[in-house]
Amino acid sequence: MNNQSISWGDFELTALSDGFYISDGGAFFGVVPKVLWERKVKPDEKNRIYAGLNSVLVRTGKQNILIETGIGNKLSAKMKQFYEPKEKLLENLHATGLAPDDIDIVINSHLHFDHCGWNTVYKGGRAVATFPKAKYFVQEGEWRHGQLQLERDRISYISDNYNPLISSGQMQLLNGPADIAPGISVAVYPGHTRNLQAVFIRSGGKTACYISDLIPTTWHLDITWVMAYDLFPLETIENRKKYYEQAISQNWLTIFTHDPDVPWSYLERVNDKVVLKP
Repeated sequence: MNNQSISWGDFELTALSDGFYISDGGAFFGVVPKVLWERKVKPDEKNRIYAGLNSVLVRTGKQNILIETGIGNKLSAKMKQFYEPKEKLLENLHATGLAPDDIDIVINSHLHFDHCGWNTVYKGGRAVATFPKAKYFVQEGEWRHGQLQLERDRISYISDNYNPLISSGQMQLLNGPADIAPGISVAVYPGHTRNLQAVFIRSGGKTACYISDLIPTTWHLDITWVMAYDLFPLETIENRKKYYEQAISQNWLTIFTHDPDVPWSYLERVNDKVVLKP
């Protein structure tokens, strides 16, 4: 997917892709039967699908803010063989006329490796900030959970994506809702993880929301279509309901983190189903 940009009040939003990666279709759709989900996306002969890696660049006129940093280039050889990452984020950032030094703020919705991979890069054998002048933000509870390295999800957490930034003081750990910059705020939406945070972009009377893995793609608009990766699937369902009540009534633009074709869209309710607004 090529970079897509829209004006957003006084801001400009650009969808930046880190390319796509391969995921198991069953894991992406959890208990949803394959005969249903394959109507939306066709798997290959190994039951794999192609998922997008969508970040958003917000240019406020005063600051350059990057929401999410994709899968990065630090996966092990075994993980690269499985996920086949394309590592396109920095290339697509350069296509906007910006370099890593131009980024002022980085916000991670959570710390799974496919959402914070370009937070850091290896130089001289150690992980250092990819965006050296930026302040990074994530929920403290998310970081603490990653530090536990629990059997259920430790593969999702690569400490070199964030621990060096905490040690250096570049990453700030939040506790609940917070204002990050004028027009930019976060709020916690549990379900995928306990402390996943959505990012709100407000300017000119309009609201956009990077809802992350609470609603990862347009394929997951049905409230019960939750991923097997979700640690708290019942909370995912309840928080989707909460999100839809606000997003539809207030006409928010919803930004999809893993959709390979649709980075963002408005939503509407038709016959009790949530669908993309034409």
